[in-house]
Amino acid sequence: MNPDSTSHFDLHQPDAYRAWRDRKLADHPVRLEELVVEVRDPRSLTAAEHDALLERCRRANMAVYASRCGADPDKSIPAALGRQFGLLHLDHNWLADEDAITPLAVSRTGARPGYIPYTDRPIRWHTDGYYNPPGRQVRGLLLHCVHPAARGGGNALLDPEIAYIHLRDCDPAYIAALMHPQAMSIPAREENGAVARAEVTGPVFSLTPEGALHMRYTARRHNIRWRDEAVLREAVACLERLLASDHPAIFRARLESGMGLLSNNVLHDRAGFEDLPGHPPRLLYRARYHERVRGTAGSART
Repeated sequence: MNPDSTSHFDLHQPDAYRAWRDRKLADHPVRLEELVVEVRDPRSLTAAEHDALLERCRRANMAVYASRCGADPDKSIPAALGRQFGLLHLDHNWLADEDAITPLAVSRTGARPGYIPYTDRPIRWHTDGYYNPPGRQVRGLLLHCVHPAARGGGNALLDPEIAYIHLRDCDPAYIAALMHPQAMSIPAREENGAVARAEVTGPVFSLTPEGALHMRYTARRHNIRWRDEAVLREAVACLERLLASDHPAIFRARLESGMGLLSNNVLHDRAGFEDLPGHPPRLLYRARYHERVRGTAGSART
């Protein structure tokens, strides 16, 4: 979807953009601690807990909760939390469990060991579901930690709206290139000689029907095809420099037992980690949704 004529995301509306940009940057958190909300039970939030998490999602498209659940392995925790924010339609992605909630842990059997989320290796910057077709875009993402790794496994987090501002301030042409409907292509995935997932081509930045910014991106260098355009190559390089920097809006967090991330599918990476004898292996639950966090679409409007 292209920006409409009244949107601050419209490249022909610089005044609207500057007004939104200034408010966004003035209100954005500057420390990780500003994102954290203490909650008793994420399955049943109090009104104050709910409002605190929503306020942070409105400001930064993400919030971190720290609960008293500890190492409770109940898989209903992320789903119950999500429902309280209008996250209802889970993405039934390949290798997820039947309930569409994925246990992220080192796997030794089946198909999972061949894919990096189920290993202890680092994962480069991305948004989840960047290979999904347009009708199944992942707009909401929940992570819930049962056990952290003995060592490592932290995440870097970045609000996509901050990435948009950085790129637009560098050169508005970068935004136009990244919003091109053929900007980034993910080749088909084949299994046993047959196509298991068709090739997917689409923009990096787009707008939801409600006018909120959506981003699909991966820093993977293999099996990604970018549109052959000089300005797009410059835009991708600019984004890569941002993600490799110490920009103050890049937050670095390690989820501990009972902690979780509620987000509008923000940019994130994962450090490599170690599971050691005598320590429970790392286990996080991941829930991907086709909706954004309810009540945050308006935060993107002027």
